[in-house]
Amino acid sequence: MTTDVDEEPRNADGGLRWVLAEYGPLAIAVGFALLAVAGIALFLVGDESLARSFLDQYGVFALFAILVLEGAMLLYFAPSEALVPASIQLLAASTSDYATIATLVLVAAVGATVGQYALFTLAKRTGREWLLDRTWFRVSDDRLERFEGWFDRWGRAAVPVSNALLFTRGMLTVPAGFAEMNDGEFVVLSFVGSVVFQTWLALAWLGVLELGGF
Repeated sequence: MTTDVDEEPRNADGGLRWVLAEYGPLAIAVGFALLAVAGIALFLVGDESLARSFLDQYGVFALFAILVLEGAMLLYFAPSEALVPASIQLLAASTSDYATIATLVLVAAVGATVGQYALFTLAKRTGREWLLDRTWFRVSDDRLERFEGWFDRWGRAAVPVSNALLFTRGMLTVPAGFAEMNDGEFVVLSFVGSVVFQTWLALAWLGVLELGGF
């Protein structure tokens, strides 16, 4: 025999799950639409100097927001590989300010993971044809098919590996969504790959600064 005290937490938990199941996809879709609007607007009025200005004024908050756009494949106005080096140059006190540099790497990785998860969820909920019909989705049918082949061949390991490389970053996000990969597993593997990518970018930039005598 159960008591009212026992039932209330279960009912509350069930109610939360129902809300998430019913409105979670809608919240993701609305959030992604807002990201798309922001990405397109910045593409129309912005450039790399604007990104540097945001980083200079708003610090890690700007880095996080811009990397969310990058992870969602909506960063049109600045090269993503320049963001962590620029933030180190603007925000770190010196090349030996390891705490700030590590924070910037982690913030960038978290931002990219949030953006990738939004795109992953959208792919999972909407499907291939819907995404290919969107004007903001800049991956062609042939290119997407190639990345789907990579995911089919290498499975989950392709997610962190592709995220750690310059020219394949984020490209396995959509195929992972189509394959209905587990959400938590995707987030962890996406984050690991992004940490590796942002770390080697930071180390490369620090090497450049050291060689230049900064």
